[in-house]
Amino acid sequence: MKLIRIHDLAAQDIQAIWQLATKPCPPLEGTVAWSFEGNGIRTRTTFLQAFRELKLQFVELPNLLKTSERACDLAGYLDPFYDIYVLRDGNQERMMEFAKASHRPVINAMTSKGHPCEVLTDAFSIQNTLGPLTNIKITLWGPPTNVLTSWHELAQVLGFEVLHVCDAQFHEKKDHVRFVEKMNSATDVIITDSWPQGYENTLWSLNANQLAAMGDPKLIATPPFHIGQEIAMDPLIYKGFMGYLQKMDLLPVQKAILTYLLSKP
Repeated sequence: MKLIRIHDLAAQDIQAIWQLATKPCPPLEGTVAWSFEGNGIRTRTTFLQAFRELKLQFVELPNLLKTSERACDLAGYLDPFYDIYVLRDGNQERMMEFAKASHRPVINAMTSKGHPCEVLTDAFSIQNTLGPLTNIKITLWGPPTNVLTSWHELAQVLGFEVLHVCDAQFHEKKDHVRFVEKMNSATDVIITDSWPQGYENTLWSLNANQLAAMGDPKLIATPPFHIGQEIAMDPLIYKGFMGYLQKMDLLPVQKAILTYLLSKP
């Protein structure tokens, strides 16, 4: 079983992962191949801690997907040595090619097109804090990013609706995603993400007045957040900011993902 996109999971898989995240996961046997492009400070921290707490051995293979080798050759040579791969690389197509060739579980720790572990964690936090996602009004704010795209996928798999407020140029027709340019109603949760490189339209910097007009919802400012870009003010002064502690959920959710994928044929 693979987790490159949230679409790789069915609704029952997601619910099973979240259930595992609510209780201690017993130690596992196996070795992780670990390749991590860029900083990813929080994701790196919690995955390494997850490996340790699950008693998994791990070997770092820097730039695993940057080699010029065919994906089938990489997988053929490496699969006998590893039980699971956790990869962070900008090139999602290359990661998908490798995952298809490998006979082992592959976990996407982030690409330029998706961030499934982050979004599964944030949705887990929202559900535990506010209740079932089908009863929660969730709003995405700003231009599409890997995080917001993974939210689209989660809504489609679980069958709830998200509202995405952004420039008309980014609007698409997608099941369970409604695109608008203006937000004229209350919401329960609003989610921002770092702007794509080259995007500089400060008209889309989320500010305190807009939050008040939406009923002062809970705010997840996906880190690293940039004050003056996707968010106009310091979220620490906003009473609805879900805060640093919310990201502690990365650890139990990542442990649950590892446990669940290693248990699948």
